[in-house]
Amino acid sequence: MSDQDDNHESARDDARAKPKVKAKPNGGNGNGEDKNDKKEDNGEKKKPGKKPLIILGIIVVILAIGAFIWWFMTRNQVSTDDAYTDGDAVTIAPKVSGYVVAMNIDDNQFVHKGDLLIKIDPRDYQAQVDQANAQLGLAQAQLQSAQTQLEVARVQYPAQLAQAQAQEQTARANLTQANAAYERQKTVDVRATSQQNIDTATAQQKSAAANVAQARAQVRTAALVPQQIATVIANVEEKRQQVRQAEAQVETAQLNLGYTELRAPADGWITKRNVQYGTFLQAGTSIFTLVTTRLWVTANFKETQLDRMRPGDKVDIDIDAYPGIKLHGHVDSVQLGSGSRFSAFPAENATGNFVKIVQRVPVKIVIDDGMKPGTSLPLGLSVVPTVMLQH
Repeated sequence: MSDQDDNHESARDDARAKPKVKAKPNGGNGNGEDKNDKKEDNGEKKKPGKKPLIILGIIVVILAIGAFIWWFMTRNQVSTDDAYTDGDAVTIAPKVSGYVVAMNIDDNQFVHKGDLLIKIDPRDYQAQVDQANAQLGLAQAQLQSAQTQLEVARVQYPAQLAQAQAQEQTARANLTQANAAYERQKTVDVRATSQQNIDTATAQQKSAAANVAQARAQVRTAALVPQQIATVIANVEEKRQQVRQAEAQVETAQLNLGYTELRAPADGWITKRNVQYGTFLQAGTSIFTLVTTRLWVTANFKETQLDRMRPGDKVDIDIDAYPGIKLHGHVDSVQLGSGSRFSAFPAENATGNFVKIVQRVPVKIVIDDGMKPGTSLPLGLSVVPTVMLQH
């Protein structure tokens, strides 16, 4: 290829690479400049249109409508995140001491009411029952003997009184006879009797008088029949009370024997177990806690949220631990006092500088439904209850 041909190819390439400039109808020149460009060059700027303001206004209206809808839908609702699950946690402690000979529980195990959980060695307490039964039998025998004595006394003491009265009459008759014999000896001629007969009559008179005095004393003693019978009755009552005391000891021994078996007071879960097989348990020492199936929610609402809240209001409950579960319940009751009032160290508002703080009041919310089968709610889980106000 020659140099001339190379020059022609370069010219054609430059022609293709150069952009074409079209003339504008507004009088622009061939270089692409128009009147607007000239105005910008003269310092004049184009004003913004109304389209952004319209968009901004639409956004504000949408937000206002959304806020109104949200307020309209939630105007009868109050909620709080200061709430948690609550329930009955029963502390289990033995009432008697002894070694554990049987243990049928484990950590977090579910038990039913009446199930045998722990058994303490019962042999010592069985011996106490046997001893108490022996004491009861002895007391009952003594009571039976006292009752028999009472029956005898009811017959014996009146008979003794009658016998004493008869002896008194006999003694009085003997005294009358002795007095007559003595008078005869005194009135008879001295020559018709002797001093011995007079002395004998005198002695018989004195002896008869002494017998009368003795018989009279026996009558006075035997006449205390009511008092004597009352004494026997009191003895019978004493023996009866001893029987009751022995029965109480038997009952106590049987209770202690029964306390060797710790049974579940309700359905629930075993928690905080600190007992093992063979452990020696002291009476009154906590060995585990039973969390019952009776659960509720304790929600600490602000005092400004309680104006329209009433027992029976429906409640929706969200659980932080189970986002997919929504529980339903109702307001059961409102505690008659704020949380700070019943704290270990309540505030003394009369001392120092007073600063008003919005108080929180515990509200008990009973769970009605919503729990999935096989799902349990541990105590103390964080929840968010929403109360549907009806007043």
